Amino acid sequence: MSAAKKKAPSLNRQKVFTAYMTSVLETGQFPASVYKFCKELEVEESEFYQLFGSLESVREQVWTEFYDQTIGRIQKDKNYESYSNREKFLSFFYTFFEMLALNRSYVLFVLGSEPNPARQLPQLSGLRKKVRGFARVLIEEGNEQKQSRITQQQPALFSEGAWVQMLFLLRFWMKDDSAGFEKTDVAIEKSVNTIFDIFDNTPLERILDFGKFLYKEHQS
Repeated sequence: MSAAKKKAPSLNRQKVFTAYMTSVLETGQFPASVYKFCKELEVEESEFYQLFGSLESVREQVWTEFYDQTIGRIQKDKNYESYSNREKFLSFFYTFFEMLALNRSYVLFVLGSEPNPARQLPQLSGLRKKVRGFARVLIEEGNEQKQSRITQQQPALFSEGAWVQMLFLLRFWMKDDSAGFEKTDVAIEKSVNTIFDIFDNTPLERILDFGKFLYKEHQS
């Protein structure tokens, strides 16, 4: 007698992400419990716990899913590997915020539900690790191309700066009401150029230009 076939799981990570985001948007609140969430999905709790440890974990990993999909998209560009580190960083931010734009209602809700920025950070902890790792790889690659240790940069400092930049752009994008989020695109370009100019010790024109841009946006 042949062994009974093992039933294929009806739940996967992508299905959980989609159901979680849909639940949040349709009810205007976070799912109350794993039990209720699974009941809506018509799956057993055991299936959920094979993938995630809690609903808070789902909320955090939605952000890392945005990151992973962003990396997948930019790496499909056949010219990506030939880009300079500055161009790679620009490509990353442009694509990441395109991803967020597709999910803007969800992002505004999950970040807006915590008016205190400090309380927003736990759900972004996984994204922080990913962004810092991405930036660290870029600066380490750049250091390998520099013969003088004097001109090499500190990966830890650069990667943390990249994360601060991400937080700034997130807050900026959330308030951006321009068509096609054009102001955010300008902020991305100016901020990326500024941070690379700082680390490359180039003239301060771009830094001053970025400062003028921020001042203008603050006044408007």
